Order: sequence, then structure tokens, then C-alpha cells
Amino acid sequence: MDTSIPRDDFERAYAEGAPPWVIGEPQPALVELERAGHVSGSVLDAGCGSGENTILLAELGYEVLGVDGSETAVATARRKAAEHGAPARFEVADVLDLGARPRFDTVVDSALLHVFGERDRLVYTRSLHALCHPGAVLHVLVLADTQDAGGPRLSAAAVRGSFAPGWELEELRQDRYRGIAGEQHAEQLGVRPGEAVDTAAWLARARRL
Repeated sequence: MDTSIPRDDFERAYAEGAPPWVIGEPQPALVELERAGHVSGSVLDAGCGSGENTILLAELGYEVLGVDGSETAVATARRKAAEHGAPARFEVADVLDLGARPRFDTVVDSALLHVFGERDRLVYTRSLHALCHPGAVLHVLVLADTQDAGGPRLSAAAVRGSFAPGWELEELRQDRYRGIAGEQHAEQLGVRPGEAVDTAAWLARARRL
């Protein structure tokens, strides 16, 4: 993907109804990462959307901040956190310019990196680098080009090339991403439109040097 998806497209998607990436529960890949002990310290959920991942981590006792460029998404996330009684915090923010004060030990990105073009992917990982303590870990779940199932999808090479200097890519492996099947791809995926379905993804782990 050479160009970034316009930010207004995401605000419109949230305002018009539930986007296909809103599944009403945390991403299974993130749940497994936490269970395996790969989340620690203060956590940033970059591109938190409607907040399910952030809320889960807050309920598990992490100090976690969810950020998103969509005001509607953040308002929805705050409402859901209040309904859960979860101490999750949310902010509207530009993930390409998050500031320069290191304060996070773990960053989780569930399907954000792949919405950016090649240049902005590097800007994004530089922005995260500035917010992370040395030794912090970044987990990125990205839709993979190994399956045609909708959404922007990246090759393994494109994922590798997305990490700006100052990051060491420790692992890149195949995983699954859960979304809601749209009309166009539901039949080829063997599900009905509107049904949750897992599709091919890359899961990357990078360490802040």
C-alpha cells in the first residue's frame, strides 16, 4: 500500500455505524499475547478504535492509554469503559505525532499499521519510538497479503520495512485477524455477511533500542 487511508474515512465509518473491524470483543491475537506474558508495564493501544483491547488490558490491571484519530471512536470507547467500570483512559490523537516523552513499556497495534502508506509507516514507528522507554516492545497485528479478504493488506517485506531506525524486529510470524465479513468477501470466506471471521495476518514484535 503506497498511500495512507484518509483520516476522515475512519471518522465517517464510525459515525455511520459499526465498521468491519469492530467485533465487540478484544482481538484474539492480543488476548493470547497477554496470556503468554508479552505485555508488561505501562501500555499504549495505538489506534484503539472503540476500545475493546484497551478495556481488556485495563481490567487485567495494566496502566493503559488508548489513542485514536476518530473522535467518534474515542467517545464510544469512553462510554464502553464506563459501562464496564474499567479504568481505561482514551485520547483523540494523531498517531503520526504523539509527542516525545518516553512513558510506555508496551505498545499494541491491532490493524493500524497497514492503513498507512510506505512513508507514513516509517513516520508512525518513529512517533512510537519517541514515546517508548528503551527496551519497550511493540506488537503489531497487520492484515496479510497472503489472503484476499478485504481491507488494506501488506506483504511480509513491507512489514519488515516499516520499522524506523531504533527498532529491532525480533519476530514476524503468521497469525489471524478477526473482523466482520462484508458482502464482497463473505461468500469466498464461507460465511454470511456480518458474521465474524478470522483472516490471514502478520504478527510482528519489535524492541525499542
